[in-house]
Amino acid sequence: MSNTKGIYKTIIAGVFKGKKIYLPSKETTRSSKGIVLESLFNTIQFEIIDATFVELFSGSGSVGLEALSRGAGRVIFMEKDAEVLKVLYKNIDQTDPSRTEVIRGDTFANITQVLKALERRGERAYFYIDPPFSYREGMEAIYDQTIALIAALTPETVRMIIIEHMSTLELDAQIGGFTCIKSKRFGKTSLSYYM
Repeated sequence: MSNTKGIYKTIIAGVFKGKKIYLPSKETTRSSKGIVLESLFNTIQFEIIDATFVELFSGSGSVGLEALSRGAGRVIFMEKDAEVLKVLYKNIDQTDPSRTEVIRGDTFANITQVLKALERRGERAYFYIDPPFSYREGMEAIYDQTIALIAALTPETVRMIIIEHMSTLELDAQIGGFTCIKSKRFGKTSLSYYM
């Protein structure tokens, strides 16, 4: 597959440990660093077992597939880029596709569909939100849109929200009905946790 160019990382832990996660070209997406993933799963590793995990702006799916490997019951991926989706499906095929769902299209438009499905099933999910960094062309308003999306989430469908963002971005302690319980910095990237 030409758009993977043999660039990959591997799943860190769990039943799919060592499986290759192919990465799309850097022009389209940016992969979460290993140190960020390790910190994330050190924080939520026991809570996600059998839980639903939603990865918004999925890219290669590396975060959601790590969650799946570590015992999440179901992972929902949200991605709109057609080339990136090809890579995402290839990565999912190496794990357990029966426990995954891919929502194709614009995340901001499709989040309502995901919330309604969670409500129907009576599920509360972990939401991992890693929007394209705002310095990318056409992405200047991405964080404003992301904060509006978070504010629109309903407590009935949320167990936790984790936002991967530029460290230079100061997020409010309160977004909608959710409060920041923890924030950790990794150089230019930070993780903020809301409940």
